[in-house]
Amino acid sequence: MTERILQFLRSRREDGPRLVLDLDVVRENYAAFAKALPDTRVFYAVKANPDPQVLKLLAELGSCFDTASVVEIEQALASGASADRISYGNTIKKERDIQRAYELGVRLFAVDCEAEVEKLARAAPGAKVFCRILCDSTGAEWPLSRKFGCAAELASRVLEHAHRLGLTAMGLSFHVGSQQRNPRMWDGALKEAAAIFRDLAERGINLQMVNLGGGFPTKYVKNIPAVKVYAQAILHSLRRHFGNHIPETIIEPGRGMVGNAGVIEAEVVLIARKSGNDKVKWVYLDIGKFNGLAETMDEMIRYPIRTTFDGGATEPCVIAGPTCDSVDVLYEREPYLLPVSLEIGSKVLIEGTGAYTTTYSSIGFNGFPPLKSYVI
Repeated sequence: MTERILQFLRSRREDGPRLVLDLDVVRENYAAFAKALPDTRVFYAVKANPDPQVLKLLAELGSCFDTASVVEIEQALASGASADRISYGNTIKKERDIQRAYELGVRLFAVDCEAEVEKLARAAPGAKVFCRILCDSTGAEWPLSRKFGCAAELASRVLEHAHRLGLTAMGLSFHVGSQQRNPRMWDGALKEAAAIFRDLAERGINLQMVNLGGGFPTKYVKNIPAVKVYAQAILHSLRRHFGNHIPETIIEPGRGMVGNAGVIEAEVVLIARKSGNDKVKWVYLDIGKFNGLAETMDEMIRYPIRTTFDGGATEPCVIAGPTCDSVDVLYEREPYLLPVSLEIGSKVLIEGTGAYTTTYSSIGFNGFPPLKSYVI
């Protein structure tokens, strides 16, 4: 929450939920990453928030971009970034999309299997590839295991195949899970990466880069370590496992870059109880899972919620969205404590919502419009 956001909300009253994102916070976050890891290139994960003003600012600051589709590549290019500052980091790509990215000048691609390597060899000859490996995401509030990456013992085979087909076997990547609150979780993956580097060097293939992924958290309900704490742990692991031959490194912050820059203003639509002796109230907001808060799935991400009634008596509440879908319940397993005096029509502020909200918002489920977004 910043004074600039509060001033914007006070000066513009309107109906419906809206996200307000403060670019000054994004600028501060980028500076924190650049200072903590000065020898590491930042590839902002466009999927976290692709607002043109966010991308333009980051491009001006010198950021590179991690993209998941041709559309995101085009958005990064439109922001002013050159193609050599863009990585096609999705391991699941149509061959025609690889070809289009190659035509746009992109030369750095992620893979995690031999079939993807073969697509790249046909559609992007000579491109640079890095292989994503599976790793432990214990401690992450939003785990990213299984779907992406291959076991470490397969990575050498995948990169050797890429080398054999004329691609440049650039390096490795991994992701320790989004909203990773344990800075030591990079160590195990870096140990495996170093072993793969040595294995391939013995076969005459010298890897150059390790993509450390994202995982850097933003502040929600629980406290998190500072970026410099993560940097110190990562640098220690790099020295421990690579010795004097530390490779080029890149990071892909998304949530950690924009999460704490945004606040959603929402409205209480209804307050009710399910029975006469129900000890828990149901509070329905005009925003839910389908309007931008998809990361409340399984209550994994718990956003701080502020009201004008804070400071008084509280009671446990189930929080739900406005749609006619029974899964549109945000927090029930662990009810939120909200003010007893909260009323229908009250505005609430949902903090830490700068990442993965506008892009998760449906375009018209139940007739509700997409989440409005303002960048200041």
